[in-house]
Amino acid sequence: MDDLPGGALAALEAVLMVADEPIPAVRLAAVLALPTARVEALLDELAAEYRGAFGGRPRGFELRRAGEGWRIYSSAAYADVVGRFVLEGQTARLTQAALETLAVVAYRQPVTRGQVSAVRGVNVDGVMRTLTARGLVGEVGTEPSSGAVLYATTGYFLERMGLSSLDELPPLAPYLPDIDALEGVDAATEETR
Repeated sequence: MDDLPGGALAALEAVLMVADEPIPAVRLAAVLALPTARVEALLDELAAEYRGAFGGRPRGFELRRAGEGWRIYSSAAYADVVGRFVLEGQTARLTQAALETLAVVAYRQPVTRGQVSAVRGVNVDGVMRTLTARGLVGEVGTEPSSGAVLYATTGYFLERMGLSSLDELPPLAPYLPDIDALEGVDAATEETR
């Protein structure tokens, strides 16, 4: 790791920046090809550095242990600013990918991410997180055969679309593949994760 620009600390930061859930130190150690004890020391050092413990300025983010792993979070001191930003983002327009994904969920709900990916032909994990964060779709259970999470649109979706029920959606469903044709997609998706 020392042969990388910035060394092991920079490599550790790079991995933590793309994590969407806490990562255990042992997994980070495996990725960085370093002993777990060394990675834990580096994590403690980064967490202290981000807090301004070494005379540096405090940051707008912090590294915290969460459950069995570590993750970068926005600093609690800036929760109001972050909250305003997130709420402002709620009024931003959806991307074409988000609209297409939302349409698949609306017409084929309840549906799994794997099924939506199969219809769209691309990975929709990030888009589904965005739609969930915006309150347009939500988890409504699990698919019995695969255990995959099922998603459906929310009341907020209906409100934003000016609909009183899903029955008011235009007749687009005949152009989408039948969910039965997507059987087994979730099992294959889960195996590759």
